[in-house]
Amino acid sequence: MDIAKEAKRRRTFGIISHPDAGKTTLTEKLLLYSGAIHMAGSVKSRKANNHAVSDWMEMEKQRGISVTSSVLQFEYLGAALNLLDTPGHADFSEDTYRVLAAVDSAVMLIDHAKGVEARTLKLFEVCRLRELPTVTFMNKLDRFGMDPLELLDDVTNTLGLKVVPMNWPIGMGKEFKGVVDLRSKEAILFEGERHGAVAAKSKRIPWDECIELIGEELHDQVSEEMELVEMAGDEFTDKEFLDGKLSPVFWGSAMNNFGVEPLLRFLTEKAAPPSSRKTIEGDVIEPSEERFSGFIFKIQANMNPKHRDRIAFMRVVSGAFERDMSVIIGRNGDKLKLAKPHSFMAQERSIVDNAYPGDIVGLYDPGKLRIGDTLSGKGRLKFDGIPRFAPEHFSRVVLKDPLKKKQLDAGLTQLSHEGVIQIFYHPHRGRSEPYLGAVGMLQFEVLKERLKNEYRVNVILEMLSFQFARWVEGTEETIKWLEARRDYPVLRDRNNQPVLLSESLWSLNYALDNAPDLKLHEVEPL
Repeated sequence: MDIAKEAKRRRTFGIISHPDAGKTTLTEKLLLYSGAIHMAGSVKSRKANNHAVSDWMEMEKQRGISVTSSVLQFEYLGAALNLLDTPGHADFSEDTYRVLAAVDSAVMLIDHAKGVEARTLKLFEVCRLRELPTVTFMNKLDRFGMDPLELLDDVTNTLGLKVVPMNWPIGMGKEFKGVVDLRSKEAILFEGERHGAVAAKSKRIPWDECIELIGEELHDQVSEEMELVEMAGDEFTDKEFLDGKLSPVFWGSAMNNFGVEPLLRFLTEKAAPPSSRKTIEGDVIEPSEERFSGFIFKIQANMNPKHRDRIAFMRVVSGAFERDMSVIIGRNGDKLKLAKPHSFMAQERSIVDNAYPGDIVGLYDPGKLRIGDTLSGKGRLKFDGIPRFAPEHFSRVVLKDPLKKKQLDAGLTQLSHEGVIQIFYHPHRGRSEPYLGAVGMLQFEVLKERLKNEYRVNVILEMLSFQFARWVEGTEETIKWLEARRDYPVLRDRNNQPVLLSESLWSLNYALDNAPDLKLHEVEPL
């Protein structure tokens, strides 16, 4: 098989947005239009039988939110697409950052009634740092919102990003009729279906010939807006898009399926193919290389509670993956046979015999893999790691039934490997009294729910007053200075690295000013 040819037809992308902008709904509709599913569930309809395909966890179904990342793989127009749906809730930002390390492009979803919101801004900055090509989709045109020209200005000014509309909305709210393809000057007029459960019908008509269908007033208004865009707007170029300097803009309503197909077609034809990746030594690994390599960006336990499985999600970077192949873990040099690899359609999975750069493969993990691990078919190889961020909330576990200590330890270890929470241990007390850290409070709620459902352990979380955690870099003298003070608990993380907890910024600054050779890190040193 031609590795370069297979890599070229791969498109691996993630969707980023502020909560409630319609991200999971858009994910469903991309699957619908690709033919991967025939009827979309609604993430908002909590009592409905058809829950969103990509939200498989019971807690997500009950709340109508996404708190885990889903991997969705499907074909469209000869391209192999890997769509990574990410958590919408801000408390799960770490999971989103890990996903963005595994994609080649991003779709930025914006609620056109609200413009660029805080979480969108933060996530886009991560995309900018990674120079990810980003496609913008203005959503919820079935409701009234900002003027389209004002919305473009909002994106440009807030994000400092050049935007180029690829199509233009015809009305909004109840008057939303469809979009105009700005290249072909054709109107794509939509006929809505109930709740958008099946693909909406549409028809293409030359823009100048649809006055009777949409009305003269609306036609004149849209014509004037398109003229302004053409006069003042930037020109789309593949290079600027792929360099992350320009974002093509699409308009639509994911709920009603309006405008989804043009977006899907663009992603298939123009989104970035798999890119190269640097090792920690500075070498560049190209997708077309024969040597297989990949990295683990997510670990999820108990996707199938009946089988107590543990799945490690691997992004293929180079070469060809083959079922039952043996690989070397770059972190420790251990060998691992990759048996029963899977591809995913949310909770549905199928055995994978081969995979190529850009593909996402689910591996059965016997407990040897960690997030950020590099796997190689020949020789030890280590890519730049996936960072862990300092937690902002802390607690201790109070076990209701002391006889279930073993189950608790197994659950905490597993869920920390997944990144649900972080665990820290006191160096002089062993692992009997762990401290738990989370970036967002909702992570603790998920922890309690999963311990109860998956490990049959009921716990109470005793919240602690610490507000900051910092990884410590320094000499043995530095650590002794910190440990000698009662106001600086120095713990150890899963890799036995020292971590300092503090209740205030003042105490952190005091330590920096007085401890010899001390450096503190908000992101785990790689």
